[in-house]
Amino acid sequence: MPEQRRPVRRQARGLKRMEAILDAAEQVIEEVGYADATTNAIAARAGISPGSLYQFFRNKEEILDGLLERFTTGRKRFWDTYFTPETERLPLPELVDKVIDAAVGFKRAHPAYWSLLYGSAIADRLAEASARLHADLAGLFAEVLGRRAPHLPAQRRLAIAGMVLATVTAVMPRIVEADPARAGELTAELKAMLTAYLTAALAPGR
Repeated sequence: MPEQRRPVRRQARGLKRMEAILDAAEQVIEEVGYADATTNAIAARAGISPGSLYQFFRNKEEILDGLLERFTTGRKRFWDTYFTPETERLPLPELVDKVIDAAVGFKRAHPAYWSLLYGSAIADRLAEASARLHADLAGLFAEVLGRRAPHLPAQRRLAIAGMVLATVTAVMPRIVEADPARAGELTAELKAMLTAYLTAALAPGR
């Protein structure tokens, strides 16, 4: 029996080490950005040698793939926690509160997420990752809009979701970098803007 357990234990240790490396990668990317993050810095932050890191991720691009998978899975779980059928039927201002609070909460839980979401077209690999994150999140929000405004065509709902995401993406850095009082003001303004936009965009007859 002990011999049969060893592979499982090794696998569990390996998964734990991979998660630790991704945790370290998030911290490094948050501090210096993806372009300036190095595997050596990530290994050092994880408390392992570069050679040990390469047993799990051959290069920085594979670490990026690991983060994308983590963010996609984690965000879906996070989204499902925030958006139940009951909360999706809330009055629009309260729903907007949920959307923005979820965005801020996910940013705090995953510090590198927004750094990757703002991927620059200069770095093709990062731009591709950013596009994937944008498309995934827009699709999730379009599903919520579809349940609130089934009269709208799917493409229209996706366009509205994209506009909401673009607005949040533009304003969020100012919110997370501001002092608490200013962050509160900016968050309130963002919520008011989105509520007004969505009220008009989701109205019957649009």
